[in-house]
Formats: sequence, structure tokens, C-alpha cells
Amino acid sequence: MRILFIHQNFPAQFRHIAQLLKRSGDQVLALCDSRNTKPEIVPVRRYRFNDANVGKPSPLAASFSQHVVRARHAADEMLKLREQGFVPDLVFGHVGWGETLAVRDVWPSARLAVHAEFYYSADGANIGFDPEFHSTLSFNERFAARLNNAPILLAMTDADAAVAPTQWQKMRYPSHLQSKIQVLHEGIDTDMVAPDPAATFVLPNGRSLGPQDEVITFVNRNLEPYRGYHIFMRSLPAILEERKNAQVVIVGGDGASYGPKPRDGRSWKNIFLEEVQDSLPLDRVHFVGSIPYDRFVALMQISSAHLYLTYPFVLSWSMLEAMSAGALVIASKTAPVEEVIVDGENGLLVNFFDSEKLAELTIEALAAPSQFRGLREAARRTIVDRYDLKRRCLPQWAEFVRQFDPARRGKPAKDGVGRVLGVENNIAVVTRDSHDVAISNPR
Repeated sequence: MRILFIHQNFPAQFRHIAQLLKRSGDQVLALCDSRNTKPEIVPVRRYRFNDANVGKPSPLAASFSQHVVRARHAADEMLKLREQGFVPDLVFGHVGWGETLAVRDVWPSARLAVHAEFYYSADGANIGFDPEFHSTLSFNERFAARLNNAPILLAMTDADAAVAPTQWQKMRYPSHLQSKIQVLHEGIDTDMVAPDPAATFVLPNGRSLGPQDEVITFVNRNLEPYRGYHIFMRSLPAILEERKNAQVVIVGGDGASYGPKPRDGRSWKNIFLEEVQDSLPLDRVHFVGSIPYDRFVALMQISSAHLYLTYPFVLSWSMLEAMSAGALVIASKTAPVEEVIVDGENGLLVNFFDSEKLAELTIEALAAPSQFRGLREAARRTIVDRYDLKRRCLPQWAEFVRQFDPARRGKPAKDGVGRVLGVENNIAVVTRDSHDVAISNPR
């Protein structure tokens, strides 16, 4: 098969399937933004995205205009491929990035599958969830939330099939589109991310921590309210007052990945650190910024309690990786976390806004670690059984892709994955990066 991946920040969610297809002897090519500096795991071609071409549309239309311009730049490279004789049978794209909007115009006969990551709404999910930040939306803000779905709806309307990482993300979509969506997670490498009693993590001050130490961990790409950073920081004074030997390791950058940046120009990191710093033993609170993936894994392996909080939004890979490493995860009782963690069975859940309860549960976990060993083991089993990359998720991804192989024409997909489409022998894939761990070499 001939496969083209198109993603502004390739490889993103499709790193593993691209590598698998290449190892299988397929001809694999990628198309990405010229500013993408990720290592080339397959041959790469690049399109140039010029923000100046967007112009000055109405603020309500600005996001859609960017998607259209990006689509046109991506189309330039697709047209070059078409001129060179490349006619894909399947284009696989991300619904929200704009890169699939011109696919039907470039390759009318191609089938289209999309990664249906998120569908926006002013109610019931991330927007308006936190009363501390924008609990009451103006008309324009509610309108803008719906307008975010314009390129998504175009992509989904064109699509023959789609995937979503969780059931909750699938159910966010209008009912008439849900039948197109197969729940299919990207997967966790449970061989690489596994418990290791010999693991160590070296702090910036040179101290080495191991599983025998009391270590509280908090990890995100950027430290911001969307991922509960403010709630986490407010829980720390009580925790560290009670647990005199506990060390806190916080991984994450100073920016904002999902929500808005502070209006005063400061970082969310500093705003909420300053709020509680007079009540903290700062010599036991370690901000380590972005770290390499192997250090992140080691940190999860030594964690005594991993705290994960999120608005109802896209689920972080880091939470699943913490569970795979055998960490005790104390998480917010929000979707789609509840799709993975059952309170008291494979982790602990707490009301997102209840920093006092978060502190209480963390103190209990640190005081009696042996009582929570069963939860750690169950967390690991959950990831191995449901999200294992090599033995479960990647084979499902391969099956989803291979259903478009002409050799499979007329044969049903295994395990009910997707539906068979009459196609030829080429595939193109378009995606968007959503890794949520602040690591310098994400998978």
C-alpha cells in the first residue's frame, strides 16, 4: 500500500501506525508544516503556512479563516502529489485542523477517515465548567463556541469513517454523526511504561528520589486551569504540613495549551504559586519544566501519588501512562477520566474543585501506601487490558487501516472495527498532535 500522512506536527497520534506500516513494507510518506522540527520517522514533504494570508476577518470568523488558509496550503502539496501520479484511496485526517478541507477537491475518488478528537459546545464540557474563570458566557462567546465546529462539521460530513479515543469524545458529536465514529485509543506502550522498583529520579538540586521516598507528582504539557493546576496548588499547603518528608515534583511549561493565557501577561504557574507560596516549604516543591520521556517514565515509576485534574475535555496520555507505571492516581471526577478510573477500584476520584478533599486523599495515600497497593495493581491491569499499544490498540489501528486495502474488498472488518469501503491501494492520513505531557521528546 502507498500511504500519505498529513499533519502539521507529524507524527502526533499516528507515530506508531506509521512506523508499523513502514516496517510492513508499505510505501509511507508524510506531509507537514515547514516549521515542524520533529525527527523524520518516514520521508517527509512540507507545506508552508503563512499566517499573513489569513487577513483580518471578524474575530468570530478568525479561527475558521485560519483553517481554510491551512487547508489551501496543504492542498498545494497534495496537488503536487497528484501531478506526480499519486492518487490515494484513503485520506486519514484530523477534524479540527483544517488540513482535510480540500481533500475531496484534490482527490474526489478518495475515501476519507478522520480523527474525531473533540466537538465543542458552550454547555456540558470544558467551556463554562470552572466558575472561577468565565462561568457566565456572553452571547458572542457562546456563538464562538459553536463556530469552532464549522471545520469539524465539514470534515465529518465528508468523512466515510472516523475514530475517537474515548466513548465520551464520540458522544460529544451530534447523534447523526456518531455512527461514523469508532472508539479507538492511540494506546500506551505498557512494556516501556511499567513498574520498576529500581527506578530513580534526580531533582534539579541533585537529590535522587526512588520508590522508597514520598513523592507527589503532577504532570501536564503546560500548567494551567484546564488541567487543574490551581486546584492542585491549593491542596499542597495542607499536604506538606501533614507529610513532612514528602517531595512534590511538578512537570510542565509556563504557557497555555488549551485555555487562554492570563490577561496581565504573567503565567498561570506563577499566579497560583504566588497565591500559596507563603504557606509552602518551597525546598520540597520542585518545578522541573519539560523533561525527556525516559525521565517522565521514571518519575511515574517512583510516584507515591500522582494527581491528575482536568476539565471535561480530551484525556491526557500522561494519566494512562501513570497507571501503566503502577502509580496511584488521584484524579478529578470528570469525563472522560471516569471512563478509565473507577473510584476505589483502580484509583481514587475527587470533585475537581475540592482541594481540601484532594489533600485529604493524598495524605491518606502517603500515610498508608500498603493499603493502596491493590489499586496500583488494578490500575496497571486496566491499561494492559484496555490500552496496551502492541497487543491491543495498534492491531486495532492496523485493522482499521487495512480495511481499505483492495485485497480486503468485500470482506468485513474484524471485531466490528469500521466498515469496508471499495478502495484502491493507497492511503493518506491527516492528523493533529494532542500529546499532553510536557516532555521534550514525546512519543
